[in-house]
Amino acid sequence: MTPHATFLDRHNTHVLVVDDDDRIRNLLQRFLGKNGYRVSGAANAEDARQKMNGLRYDLLILDVMMPGEDGLSLAASIREFNDIPIILLTALGDPEQRIAGLKTGADDYLAKPFEPEELLLRIDAIFRRTGRKPISDTVRFGDYEYDMGRRVLRKNGQQIRLTTGEQTLLSLMAQQAGATVSRYVLSENINAQSERAVDVQMTRLRRKLETNPSEPEFLLTVRGEGYRLVSDFKA
Repeated sequence: MTPHATFLDRHNTHVLVVDDDDRIRNLLQRFLGKNGYRVSGAANAEDARQKMNGLRYDLLILDVMMPGEDGLSLAASIREFNDIPIILLTALGDPEQRIAGLKTGADDYLAKPFEPEELLLRIDAIFRRTGRKPISDTVRFGDYEYDMGRRVLRKNGQQIRLTTGEQTLLSLMAQQAGATVSRYVLSENINAQSERAVDVQMTRLRRKLETNPSEPEFLLTVRGEGYRLVSDFKA
């Protein structure tokens, strides 16, 4: 199988890269993104926890040697309540380090330096081996249906045009339909300069979806926290 062979819907699969090295994190985000995956980044364990509190992910790529809480500690604590696949990255490739990493419940271990293509193959192998399906699917609310894989919104079968920013906001809330997604998480994922920019984008999105944008039925404000999508069910 080549790295570009597809056996799952990569565009509907969200990967979180956790690495304090900006260069490596950005490289992996670009590379995996070009190969079809949805990718977010976190600079440390605290950042990763905040993002995971707001969104669900399909797989974690986790650097072991990070300042503050290291990757082994984070992986072990995540594994206590979440079975998300975890790939550990480290500059220490000796057997003892690999064993320690795998004992945390990680699914795979890759020593630095490595070829991004090898990481891509290992990610694909995890999904092929486990048969794990992406968490994302179709969300329906009122007369609307949002296909998160294609990032397409329809009302009574008719497609509604959304900007890239609006698609991202709706996707983030649809993944956590019924739960509050913080302004912090939303702003990080749409690369907003401020959380206020999220409010502006949300106002525009409401104008397209809500009968009365000032009294929204589906895109609700949770005061002091963020926003919540009220959905009927997931297909």
